[in-house]
Amino acid sequence: MKLLPQGLLDELAARAAVSPRRRAHHTLHAGAADLVQRFIVSTCADTYFRPHRHAARSELALILRGRFEIVTFDAAGTLTARHAVGAGSDSLGYETPAGTWHTVLALEDGAAFLEVKEGPYDPATAAEFAAWAPAEGATEVPRFAAWLRRARPGERFDP
Repeated sequence: MKLLPQGLLDELAARAAVSPRRRAHHTLHAGAADLVQRFIVSTCADTYFRPHRHAARSELALILRGRFEIVTFDAAGTLTARHAVGAGSDSLGYETPAGTWHTVLALEDGAAFLEVKEGPYDPATAAEFAAWAPAEGATEVPRFAAWLRRARPGERFDP
């Protein structure tokens, strides 16, 4: 049996705060071959999850701490919806259907979620990143991230 201590969220938040990617995760499953992949992910508000989709698998996340927005897009990169989840919202999590272009915006430091998705993990097919969104570390990320925070449905990023 694995017990998950309350202090784990504080430990992950501290690790995220000093991580170059501004997030940290704790793996619950035994390995990449497991049929169910489970992680606890803690983020800082300035982390960047490049918009992506999982072509053949859905993704489930339950918010453990804080508040997030889930932003969805069409194939061309037009923002289609924003969904508040976590503290202060009506939703305790989200499930993203297979093939849905999306990103996650943390709205506060230390926000955390439990992510569950089908395995086994194959890095070649785990996620398809949007060509219309900058890669992590690219010089365009700060401008794109600022646009993500304020954009409304129907809008598209203008590089």
